[in-house]
Amino acid sequence: MCGINGILHLQSQKKVDSRILTKMRDSLEHRGPDDKGLFVEKNIGLGHRRLSVIDVTSAGHQPFLSDDERFVMVFNGEIYNFKDFYPELKSNGFDIKTNSDTEVLLKLFQLYGLKMLNRLNGMFAFAIWDKVEKKLTVVRDRMGVKPLYYSFHNESFYFASEQKALFTAGIPLKIAQDGLEEYIFNRFVAGEDTLYQNVKKLLPGHVMTINEGGKVTTEKWWNLKKEIQNQSKINDPIEWFRETFDDSVKLRMVSDVPVGVLLSGGLDSSSILSSLNHNNYKNIQTFNIGFKEEEHNESHLAKMISDKYGYEFNSMQLEDDNLYKNLISSTYFQDEPIMHLNEPHLLAISQLANPKVKVLLSGEGADELMGGYVRYKALQYPSILYSIAAIGNLDLFEKTPRYEKLVRYSQINKKSELVMYNGSNIFPNDISKTYGIENSPKNKYRKKIYKEAKALYPDNLRRQALYFDQHTYLCSLLDRNDRSTMGASIECREPFLDQRLIVGLGSLEDKWLFTGKKGKFILKTAMEERLPEEILKFKKVGLSAPWADYLTKSPAFKDELDSFSKSDIFKMPYFENINSQKLIQNLQKGNLKVTPFIMPLFMMHIWMKSYANKF
Repeated sequence: MCGINGILHLQSQKKVDSRILTKMRDSLEHRGPDDKGLFVEKNIGLGHRRLSVIDVTSAGHQPFLSDDERFVMVFNGEIYNFKDFYPELKSNGFDIKTNSDTEVLLKLFQLYGLKMLNRLNGMFAFAIWDKVEKKLTVVRDRMGVKPLYYSFHNESFYFASEQKALFTAGIPLKIAQDGLEEYIFNRFVAGEDTLYQNVKKLLPGHVMTINEGGKVTTEKWWNLKKEIQNQSKINDPIEWFRETFDDSVKLRMVSDVPVGVLLSGGLDSSSILSSLNHNNYKNIQTFNIGFKEEEHNESHLAKMISDKYGYEFNSMQLEDDNLYKNLISSTYFQDEPIMHLNEPHLLAISQLANPKVKVLLSGEGADELMGGYVRYKALQYPSILYSIAAIGNLDLFEKTPRYEKLVRYSQINKKSELVMYNGSNIFPNDISKTYGIENSPKNKYRKKIYKEAKALYPDNLRRQALYFDQHTYLCSLLDRNDRSTMGASIECREPFLDQRLIVGLGSLEDKWLFTGKKGKFILKTAMEERLPEEILKFKKVGLSAPWADYLTKSPAFKDELDSFSKSDIFKMPYFENINSQKLIQNLQKGNLKVTPFIMPLFMMHIWMKSYANKF
């Protein structure tokens, strides 16, 4: 796990300035405190910061050169099945000189080119420079677990694991209007765009090649829709799931350093822990964040399951000054305003874990693959939603925040928008009324993914929403996990995101996902002999945090709330119709309905003040 960066000047006579390359690289020091390296040759420069996880010796140093010195690679991630390729590489005349997956990856590229990608089980973003063809190839893993950002600027191609490295190199930080609109309406920018002008993401499952003359080609190397369509029938889904999941967990334990588990106490992370126990792994550390508010807390379950398996339980709470400090830090690591609102907490758990482990396993992806979010239920019977909309704001529905949100959601009348806004907290009608913003974003990428989802699962809004989220919402969660853990120099691995599980689950009938009250039927059934009843039946909490209380009751946030009311963001033309004073007064009076309207603005204020001003 690492931070990678590079510069390719598209005019071959222009040399890379190693000082700029070094600054870019060292802005990513948190991603790789163990080692650093540079490769500079005329118009190409590659940088690397290393977090040593597999082969912690200097043999894994990067940038990594092929034996014939034709190829130079920087690689961020892990190839879990790298040892499976040893016999094949040896029979093709390659010597294996290290114990690192980096060497295997580059040798596979030498042998097969990009055709080897489908055989990799791992998470990765890497760049390979071919000295003979003068060509740079950049690749990203199937689901986008590992990040890769890039920019074309002043006839040069810049790339890095985080946007801050691009800004450090002199790429101007300017907000993109389309990005701002997506942030407000959809919570985050999906697809290859970002919040910033001229800063892009390489899409998951894509490869880009840039030759010295400036010719750029981008190709999709992994297509989930086609993979699902080509999946052969799974005859015994429960047995298949249990075996594949256990194997995925085992693969993600491949490491030369200690591995721990991010343990909420919910079904997903507890299933990972039970798989480790089932496979006889000993001396596992578990890490948990607790809340004093009972409705947000699952710590007692996390402790119970850790104790049951004889694993060491580590827990903490994050409040007041520490929460405020972590909010500022996590905004810096995130590079954009935080939007899941638990980024400071994830950063805190990672900091707690750092002295004891270098790798954490996470339950991310289970909800999007198996229908775990309550919000998917609303899509089962759209006619009920339309009835709620027709009746209007009944007191019956407005008693709790969840029902109040359902009433607002029911105002959406297009099926495509019910899917596209399913993961939002505020919806176009609300935004018009509260912010005075009328025009919805273009959402080109979201519309493209919805079209794919509709073709794959016609007349099935819930399955469409899962496929949609796997390409959008899940990507934002993976970005959050990557930055929050790497901010504390910890690698995060997601066993549910093994490609065999993603594709296989996508091919199963609805009943395996949606049977029962809470979704994830196949996971619950597969784990019912392993997990205690309390975990199987506990109401889903997720990592949710009581932000209305933080803002109004915590001394650390009192001054910030005052500063927010006069924030520079309200001078932006896009926000000129927002009455910030009224929103804040409502919150201070205890009107929790305004919380989802305040949070995106408050986090943008924090970002503007603590991050944007740095650059």
